[in-house]
Amino acid sequence: MNDALLSQAVKAVSRARRTAGRVRRRVERINTVPALGARVGSRPTLPPVHLSLLSGRTLNLAVRCPSASTPPEHARLVFEHRGRRQSVTLAQEKHPEGLLLTATVSLRHAELDAPEATGPRLSDGVWRLTVVTTDRTGNESRYGIADPTATAPEGPTLPHSPSTTSGALFRPVRSVDGHAMIKVSGPREQAELLGFDLYWDRVTVQGRLLTTAAPHTAWTVEAVRRGSSSATVRVTPVWDGDRFTFDVPLDAMARGAKGARVWDFQLQRGRSKARLGRRLTDVRHPKKVLRTPFRTIATPAGALLRVHAHLSPAGTFAVNCAPLPNPAKDTPPNPAATTTATAKTPTTATPTPEDSAR
Repeated sequence: MNDALLSQAVKAVSRARRTAGRVRRRVERINTVPALGARVGSRPTLPPVHLSLLSGRTLNLAVRCPSASTPPEHARLVFEHRGRRQSVTLAQEKHPEGLLLTATVSLRHAELDAPEATGPRLSDGVWRLTVVTTDRTGNESRYGIADPTATAPEGPTLPHSPSTTSGALFRPVRSVDGHAMIKVSGPREQAELLGFDLYWDRVTVQGRLLTTAAPHTAWTVEAVRRGSSSATVRVTPVWDGDRFTFDVPLDAMARGAKGARVWDFQLQRGRSKARLGRRLTDVRHPKKVLRTPFRTIATPAGALLRVHAHLSPAGTFAVNCAPLPNPAKDTPPNPAATTTATAKTPTTATPTPEDSAR
């Protein structure tokens, strides 16, 4: 390699390192909240062996026992926020590196999850994490949890995803003094796509409406043609609690079309609108991962369509609809076949004299 190419390679590596550093510092700023992990006064911290939130709400925690030589009689993890506390029991597990205090628990939103759901019920806000140990004499010791320095690698899934039961986002964050905390954010009013079925004569969509105070029956489904906000088709869905089902109005969407059209779907109530999409997922690129086939559909009205129901890069639900030539409708009638059929019809349909005598 000559000197010019070597110099360019060194500069490229330096630029890549600077870019990676800027991205890392930006992520740290995003994940840092303007709050203190410990209250006034010093509190010892425990470095976590593992701290993660999986499937949108499952907290996995493992910290080293502060005094492995004398295991505590009881240990628990306490969530604190503005005077409210929730706690779970920490299990004691032996590990090659020493005794660990571990917990695997499902986090629930205080207002949006079902009352019978088990697990700590957390409201919106930032919750402190505290490990409380009790020895055999009844003395308690409190420890904060240090923020883990490892960052999630870039991959096909997001580092944090909303809870599939409530739509709330539980996310590990760090305080300004370096403590691990949990930030809870409730979902906005949204329409979640649960799935859709492709048949030979229709497309049936199933969804769920989140965080709405209005009666569900007040909402209607609206198909909006992409590129023309005035071209809309309304559908009344069938409701079962907060879940709804509707058939895509393919005949109305394809009426008068000479080429392919793309339609987006939203739920509407007055001026309130909620785009239908897949958001309660950890998939980073929905259109690339959640791929769906094209389907030729013959509608009840006699139209023959090429239909592609899919997710956009942003995760919203869309339907590409294109008319196809229909041989059954477009082929002109055969005069010879009509004459033959007409001549044969009286012979087979009218009783003969022998039949009348019988």
